Amino acid sequence: MALSTNADFKTRLQSWLPKLVLSPSLALVLVFVYGFILFSVYLSFTDSRLLPSFGWVGWENYSKLWRLSHWEISLKNMGVFAALYIGICTMLGLGLAIFLDQKIRGEGMIRTIYLYPMALSFIVTGTAWKWFLDPGIGLENVIQSWGWTSFEFDWIKNRDYAIYTVVLAAVWQTSGFVMAMFLAGLRGIDNEILKAAQMDGASNWNLYRRIIIPQLRPAFLSAFVILSHLAIKTFDLVIALTGGGPGRATELPATFMYSYTFSRNQMGIGAASATIMLMTIAAIMIPYLYAELREKK
Repeated sequence: MALSTNADFKTRLQSWLPKLVLSPSLALVLVFVYGFILFSVYLSFTDSRLLPSFGWVGWENYSKLWRLSHWEISLKNMGVFAALYIGICTMLGLGLAIFLDQKIRGEGMIRTIYLYPMALSFIVTGTAWKWFLDPGIGLENVIQSWGWTSFEFDWIKNRDYAIYTVVLAAVWQTSGFVMAMFLAGLRGIDNEILKAAQMDGASNWNLYRRIIIPQLRPAFLSAFVILSHLAIKTFDLVIALTGGGPGRATELPATFMYSYTFSRNQMGIGAASATIMLMTIAAIMIPYLYAELREKK
């Protein structure tokens, strides 16, 4: 009887021990992540300015937000940045993955080189690209010192082109990660299907267009979700690279939120912009997670 009781106790302990170990971390996440998310949503309906307050104003902050030209500018910049960032990363990552899938010599080293930028923080990337693109010390200065005195590359200081420098830096950092996703998808395709198509006389173009690319649909979807999420919450890269300038040429919703919350002392409006960003990310993530759960069932 005693042996049976001890066995039952050990069984219960083994089942509960992981939960006990993880419970402090789970509690911290619930409070300091999801709790503060809910608190930010609440603040978006209050008259909070320099510090949080609890004067309820309803939808007033959202109404003010959509009347601000600064918010409109940040949304336009986000549209340009997100479209180019997602599109270029996807196409470049797919191209690099197809290149590496040819079983070339030195694949491991090349793959490491492509993936290395992802190991850096966006602050480091922004700072490095700021030096590289600065006309006084970067690429323009180097090329001119070689004798090509008419060469100009001042995008980082040009209102019309500054947003494209953010795209360049973001694509450089993330395209290797997208490549790894597509490469995993390519390596998971059944070779027997490809051999059968080749025996039927399918050209390489038709092979990729009709068989390989359609089977990469999950990789395309995953890349889109991840890149969209990164694009919407891009903050540190812009702050390190351009600071949101020149003027407001590279201001994005995340930098707008920071500016209005901590620099302009308009916490209610800043929280409203953060809530809209959250809802946008949720609108992308929830259908994706729902589809994944349905596939597993």
